[in-house]
Amino acid sequence: MTTPAAAGIGPESPMGDVLAAYPGAQRALFRRYHIGGCSSCGFQPTETLAALCARNNGLPVADVFAHIQASHEQDEKILLTPAALAELRRQNPDLKLVDVRSREEFEAINLPGSILLSQPVMQEIMGRWDPQAPLVLVDHLGKQAMDAAAYFAGHGFTGVRCLRGGLDAWAVEVDPAFPRYTLG
Repeated sequence: MTTPAAAGIGPESPMGDVLAAYPGAQRALFRRYHIGGCSSCGFQPTETLAALCARNNGLPVADVFAHIQASHEQDEKILLTPAALAELRRQNPDLKLVDVRSREEFEAINLPGSILLSQPVMQEIMGRWDPQAPLVLVDHLGKQAMDAAAYFAGHGFTGVRCLRGGLDAWAVEVDPAFPRYTLG
């Protein structure tokens, strides 16, 4: 699936543009090639995809780009629109909704029925929750939850989903009375 933002992205695109078009690209690059996860393998937003591949043992740009696109398509399958989440919550009032934001953010604003991801909650999820049951992860803008979803999916949780656009999108698309905030 090529998104409008992905049109025009190619080997000479700066990594900042690649990440804007494919938000999960850094996660995908790290998972397969160990690129972008630490200072020794990181990249700058101005570095092109071709330059990044060249300095990482001459990786084939076409293969790397195909991997980024395939990972993006997988990410898209995990995302739930705010309207779809609202409907899912109506159909399943016991839906597991886990918030991956900071404790301070959660205590200030949260969706009713959601629980804050903490070490004890993580242990409970990993040890007791049904890995095939729906599990929806939420955050502020829909970015951190994808990392958590990748973790859970990697541990066999097949029902994991994320709120596209996070709680900010929920406020815009489902509940205009839901408070919005910015981090400063």
